[in-house]
Amino acid sequence: MFSRILVAVDPSPSRLTSVRMAGELARLAGASVHVLHVVAATATLDTVVGLEDDAEARAILDEAVLALRDEGVKADGTLANGLLNDVPALINETAGQFGADLIVLSPHHRGVVAALFNPRVSDIVTHASHTAVLLAPDRPAATGA
Repeated sequence: MFSRILVAVDPSPSRLTSVRMAGELARLAGASVHVLHVVAATATLDTVVGLEDDAEARAILDEAVLALRDEGVKADGTLANGLLNDVPALINETAGQFGADLIVLSPHHRGVVAALFNPRVSDIVTHASHTAVLLAPDRPAATGA
């Protein structure tokens, strides 16, 4: 099944679902998990503007790694820096370096027209990757009684 799982996290609350799903799969398969958080920036004419500070980025990464370890999963993580447009390539590059056989992401839903002008990271990663990709839902599925 899967032995090396990459989970890419961002500042959105949906990262918690991605981390939880990656952890559950890792426990079932005896896999290790590598957490990646890209500290994104945007560029305007001649200025690059960071979208989060280093302390916030480190806290997001550490939270994910700690949650996985608390569940008994072998986990580590890295921070990467890049422009928003570079995020999908950085995810795929890290998956290759880690030897991942699964990438877990949280899709960010938006309308079809908006996605045409600003493609979703999950769409780009899925189409460009040679690795299986699991898109975690924004929130866990409700369980019936």
